[in-house]
Amino acid sequence: MTLDLDTPAPDAPECADDGVWLACIACGSTFAPFEDVRYTCDDCDGLLEARYATPPTFEDFGEGASADGPDRGVWRYREALPFDIGVTLPEGDTPLHTVPRLEADVGVETLRVKHEGMNPTGSFKDRGMTVGVRVAEELDVGALACASTGNTSAALAAYGGRADLETLVLLPAGKVAAGKIAQASLHDARILEVDGNFDACLDIVQELAARGEAYLLNSLNPFRLEGQKTIGFEILEAFHADHDTYPDRIVLPVGNAGNTAALYKAFRELVQSGALDVDDVPKLTGVQAEGAAPMVEAIEDGADEVRRWEDVETRATAIRIGNPVNAPKALPGIRNTGGTAVAVSDDEITDAQRALAAEGVGVEPASAASVAGLRKLRRQGVVDDDERVVCLTTGHLLKDPDAAYEAGNDPEPVENDVGAVLELLEN
Repeated sequence: MTLDLDTPAPDAPECADDGVWLACIACGSTFAPFEDVRYTCDDCDGLLEARYATPPTFEDFGEGASADGPDRGVWRYREALPFDIGVTLPEGDTPLHTVPRLEADVGVETLRVKHEGMNPTGSFKDRGMTVGVRVAEELDVGALACASTGNTSAALAAYGGRADLETLVLLPAGKVAAGKIAQASLHDARILEVDGNFDACLDIVQELAARGEAYLLNSLNPFRLEGQKTIGFEILEAFHADHDTYPDRIVLPVGNAGNTAALYKAFRELVQSGALDVDDVPKLTGVQAEGAAPMVEAIEDGADEVRRWEDVETRATAIRIGNPVNAPKALPGIRNTGGTAVAVSDDEITDAQRALAAEGVGVEPASAASVAGLRKLRRQGVVDDDERVVCLTTGHLLKDPDAAYEAGNDPEPVENDVGAVLELLEN
């Protein structure tokens, strides 16, 4: 089964529920979406993807909004989602910033920054959780669980709490920013710190989910990505409204590769409906830290599969992942849009974080990887100077206050005296 951009919209199988079903991207098997809890294919254990009998058009967006429902954000795209509005805080409708000094420094025709840190819990994960928790309610599960580098745990705890469901999060001990642990804790999640990395945590959570202990809401869950694909819809709509065209390239950080897969799915659905021409699809360009770059390795080697990195390390904790589970969806997304992938150093990430902050856009380190990657690709001549580019930043600066403090200026002590202050400023 292919994930090509020009594949026509599929016909609904008998198992479809109101025009929605799950399909295996490996073998093509199809399943009813809400009869049973299912994360991967029953036949081959391949990744599943939500499919729709009627792919969306831009004209569909905002349809069906009730008087008391949101007409912006994730649920504005209800016609492209498996359900009408669920648990919402609300999420989505994040800004697409202009960054004129950074644009001039990088040397591209247009540079915009999509700041997902402006979601309710401070990251893009809220988009997936509003849809995932709505599906959990439909399946009538009693508890939710995830493995996390921090942002997923915060979102799961907030949305699970709002839905009055028990939440369990597994974190790699000593590897998660304090701000993210504080969020999950305050939202009343049960937090287990595992003596291992994120990938080990995910292995355990998958086993717990297979035993029916909780409903898995990592991005292995296909419905999580349905919420995240609305990032792509928003970028296209907002960029077109301002520039009367679409971006040539979207550059984004890659951890578990869920956003790469989700944006590619958004573009495929718009192409299937005829709303978007294939030639207008932005190049998806992934960026990883040098110490955790299995996707980059696969792209550079021309490999069909990603090799799991057992040892990963980077100060960009949100993308400290060695086994991106969505690689089978994300690799075609990068290749079929004419994109690429690049690895950047931690120092390059910090420099990009400072450059964004100078424009008033405060992000955690992993978010700044997109700008660091764009800079590197410009130096290499991969990105041309006439390109229109959107960089995706995925989490707020306060997600990792320690990293922000280390990247910023040090406070200067001064005596309690105006003269002393003036003297210090003059020096």
